[in-house]
Formats: sequence, structure tokens, C-alpha cells
Amino acid sequence: MIAHLAAVLVDPGFDPVAIHLGPINIRWYALAYITALLIGWRVARRLVRLPPAIASPEQVDDFLTYATLGVVLGGRLGYVLFYQPALYFAHPLLIPAVWDGGMSFHGGALGVAFAIWWFCRREKIPMLAFADRIAVPVPVGLGLGRVANFINGELWGRPVPGCTPAHCWLPIALIYPAAGPQPRYPSELIEATLEGIFLLAAMALLARSNRLRLRPGYVAGCFILGYGICRFTAEFFRQPDPFLGYLWGGLTMGQLLSLPMLVIGLAMMAYAWRHPWVPTDARA
Repeated sequence: MIAHLAAVLVDPGFDPVAIHLGPINIRWYALAYITALLIGWRVARRLVRLPPAIASPEQVDDFLTYATLGVVLGGRLGYVLFYQPALYFAHPLLIPAVWDGGMSFHGGALGVAFAIWWFCRREKIPMLAFADRIAVPVPVGLGLGRVANFINGELWGRPVPGCTPAHCWLPIALIYPAAGPQPRYPSELIEATLEGIFLLAAMALLARSNRLRLRPGYVAGCFILGYGICRFTAEFFRQPDPFLGYLWGGLTMGQLLSLPMLVIGLAMMAYAWRHPWVPTDARA
């Protein structure tokens, strides 16, 4: 139950463990990953059959393993390399300890991109068209992951200017007890809204377009561009990691890692628009 401190809400302090089974604890964060993978799998099975069909549902079943490895391995290695390389290189045994937290979306995206390339090469599937289908349900995982961050009481927002514990002009401001008494932006929920709800709505609309499906790589490029915009914007409300702080130009690591996504997304969209799908019979 959410408590009140004067006019400002206080972080409810949820239990980060969703299910207690004796010595086994299943965390909300793990459930978010599992739920997102299952939903993405079911959605992708339907999308690959839309014209022009580019893979079978059974191939999507096989890809689920590749996607899981890409998300976990890429996400963890990305965090190690992008955020705390000195710590993990000095203590390499900590690298596989994913249960202690520390995952990077940008690393996970690279991991899944590699998984798509490897899988499509092996199965002889058109890579860009397959990536278009896989990208559509990804915001589900982004949104659920940010909600899990909120439940864990982590990645809190920056202090809201002009606010005190007794009064704040922002109705959704929160006080995170672990971060001090100042009201802060609920950055996890802001990110869940931008990266999850808004981006998912955009991807769902794009996936319905027969015209865009005939331009392989366009939908995936839109996702990359859209995520870059959403993440770059959301970082203005999120407190930088204490071990990094503000970096070049006052930007955060999340913003710096999102800048290449803007360029890559636009480049993919431009390439896809200039190289529409040519049916096999038209190539003969």
C-alpha cells in the first residue's frame, strides 16, 4: 500500500521477490524476462506468417533459444563493458553473477542482433525481414523490465526542481527512502510508458502495414530509432549511476549509448525504403 508523507507519495517498497519456494526465490525481474520472451515468441509466430511469409512458426520456436541467450549474455556483457569494466575485470568471477543485478539493454540488443544474424544465416532466412518481425514485441519486455525496476526500488529518478517533502507541483513525484527525502521523478514508470506503451503502440501500427513489410529492415530500423529517442528522453528524468555520474557534455551513459541507435535506425530505414522486396518470380 502506498503511504503518504505530507503531499508527496513515498515509494511503496515492494518485495523484489515474487515467489518464495523454500530456498528458491523467484524475483519479479526474472518473471518480467520470462513473460516478455513468451509473449514475444507467440507474437513472432504470427508475424512471420504475414505476407510475405519469411519463416515458419517452428523456426520461431527454435529461435527462442537464440533470443534468450542473446538477451542474457549480451545484456550482461554489455553491462560489464559499458558500465563497470574496471570492477569486473578486477573480479572476473562476478561477471556471471546475473542474480546480483546488472543488465544493459544496449548490450542485450547487440546480443539479439547477433543471434538474428547467426540464426538467419543457418536457416537461410532473409535477415532484415526476420528482424522486422522480431522487433515488434520487444517493447513488451522493455515495459515489464521497467516495472520490475520500480518494484525493486532501483534506478530512481532525479530530484524534481522546486519540490520539498511537504509540497510538490508534480503529482507523480516519489520519495525513495534509500535516496534521501527529496521528491524525485518516477523514472522507471516514465521509461515504462515511453519504451513500453508508446513504442509498442507504434510498432503494432507499423506491423499492420503491408507496404512496410515489403521493405525489409524498415520496421526494425523504426524500433531502433524509436528506442533511441525514448531512452535518450527518459534519461533526463533518471538519476545517473553513482559510479559513472554525468559524462561527456553532461550526458549519461544511457544517452551516449543511444546516440548510435539514432544513426543506425535512420540508416536502416533509408536503406529499406530504397531496396523494396522483389518477389522471386519477378527476379527471374
